[in-house]
Amino acid sequence: MSGTSAVIEFAGVNLSFSGKKVIDDLSLVINSGDKVVISGKSGCGKSSLLSLVLGFVKPDSGKVVFGGVAVDGKTAWNVRREIALIDQDVSLGSGSVESFLEFVSDLKVNAHLDFSPHKLMKFFHLQGILHKNLKDLSGGERQRLAIVVSVLLNRKVFFLDEVTSSLDANLKKKVADYFLKRDDWTCVIVSHDPVWLESPSVRVFDFEEKVWKH
Repeated sequence: MSGTSAVIEFAGVNLSFSGKKVIDDLSLVINSGDKVVISGKSGCGKSSLLSLVLGFVKPDSGKVVFGGVAVDGKTAWNVRREIALIDQDVSLGSGSVESFLEFVSDLKVNAHLDFSPHKLMKFFHLQGILHKNLKDLSGGERQRLAIVVSVLLNRKVFFLDEVTSSLDANLKKKVADYFLKRDDWTCVIVSHDPVWLESPSVRVFDFEEKVWKH
């Protein structure tokens, strides 16, 4: 279900890396509650859309807007506090999973949150990893742990960059269904995975052709 207010807007955006045009005059609006899959071949620059919104890179020209505010050096930090970015190569540091969760919970900025991970850990089949070292987790375990933390931090906008790449078929469906059923979440998903692309709950934007597929 799509909302009516724009959360993210690209207006005439151009971006180049090392002289190679990655984004050419892109205009795109993502509304509150949208579930948008960005499709395209590997290496075509899909993830650069996420980097632009987060302020990690600046457009050569055009404007990127989040929540009605133009993204620039002054506003990027506030934008990042509103978005959960989960990618295919999640880095969580070292130490036990339990200590990591306690550290996140104890941060002053999170003091107002109901940070109770146990139900989510069980839901995502992670209840057996609490005493494992973060460095020893599989790629799929790291991805799911990052999802748990992002949800507990009460984010409403999720950037999911190949977030199911290390999961088996059952877990892929579980993760996809979890996000797609939340009407109050806005999700931008970079993926080749049919579990996202073939869902009737998403809108698919072809990054290379700059057209909506459905």
